[in-house]
Amino acid sequence: MTAEPAPSQEGERVLDWVTRHAARLAGTGPAPLRRITVSTATLAVHVEWAPPPAGGAAPPACPAVEGTPAAAARQDAIMVTSPMVGTFYRAREPGAAPFVEIGDLVEPGQQIGIVEAMKLMNAVQAEHGGRVAEVIAADGAPVQYEEPLLALVPDDRA
Repeated sequence: MTAEPAPSQEGERVLDWVTRHAARLAGTGPAPLRRITVSTATLAVHVEWAPPPAGGAAPPACPAVEGTPAAAARQDAIMVTSPMVGTFYRAREPGAAPFVEIGDLVEPGQQIGIVEAMKLMNAVQAEHGGRVAEVIAADGAPVQYEEPLLALVPDDRA
């Protein structure tokens, strides 16, 4: 009898991300979600929906699930996403103050973090303005292309 290997930290992070975003993913298909298969070693996500209902009814609106970030569940939330695969850092260097904190007002073009890819530090800039409602990606966490890093909510002063 062999012991099953412990899941990798990367695998756990991917599974956590898929779990947090499953409700949004389920709402994009033509029918109820049947299966999500996650692989790792660069990541592959396979999504399978059940056959569409006979009436061809539209899928129900995507509800927020427990564990879904509150800001991400808001209809008006603006996601700042990773421009590439790499490691996300909230500050310029270890021990430095983060580029942005929850509650900060962000302007278009403002740097909100760094994604390190192949030993190169790439600035992540907000495309839209808003107030930081939630920091979704953890400092030092591996991120995928277009993975949400933080959520902004519209602000009259942005």
